[in-house]
Amino acid sequence: MSALESANKIKAKFGDLVAEPAEFRGEISLKISDAEKIFDVCSFAKKQLGFDYLVDISSIDNYGEDPRWTVVYHLRAIGNGDEIRLKTDVGEEKSELPSVLPIWRTANWHEREIYDMMGIRFAGHGDLRRILMWEGYPYFPLRKDFPLAGKPTDLPGVAFTKVTPLEGGPFVTLPSSGDAIEREPRVRVPENAERAISDKRLVDGKLK
Repeated sequence: MSALESANKIKAKFGDLVAEPAEFRGEISLKISDAEKIFDVCSFAKKQLGFDYLVDISSIDNYGEDPRWTVVYHLRAIGNGDEIRLKTDVGEEKSELPSVLPIWRTANWHEREIYDMMGIRFAGHGDLRRILMWEGYPYFPLRKDFPLAGKPTDLPGVAFTKVTPLEGGPFVTLPSSGDAIEREPRVRVPENAERAISDKRLVDGKLK
């Protein structure tokens, strides 16, 4: 069974809840109109169609639009290599949809990361804690209204007690009119590092 055939079976099972399959460069996507039904669709995809691996869950911030969030599920059938994507929209006011952790254990960290970075909750997850930021962090850094330069934030008092500003750090993209290379944090060297590099000397052909 091809990915398109599987998508058509999902469409036949759930009717108007699912839009017609969309194909782009050989990849098949299905849009689910009601986010509350995503669990049912995913369960059918795994149990009846063999999509036994949840590759990823990602989220899109449609800032300025309603609904604001789009959540995308990338499924794979390990047996034959077929892949499909399921997409569903979630309004900002609710910002919640069912967890698919009972279907795929790989959903655990995917859902936690989306919650951590975007603030979208997954009902029934059971352990929906932050995974990259610390508990109590007040922002969701991947939202489009989060400033590129970051925000000054109090770190937990376990090891840090001072206010830690994110702006200007080595891992923060610099807002500027320059090109991507100039703004990209991976190519910027902190000032103290530049000084250290300038102080290095070649000894016996090696950088010391």
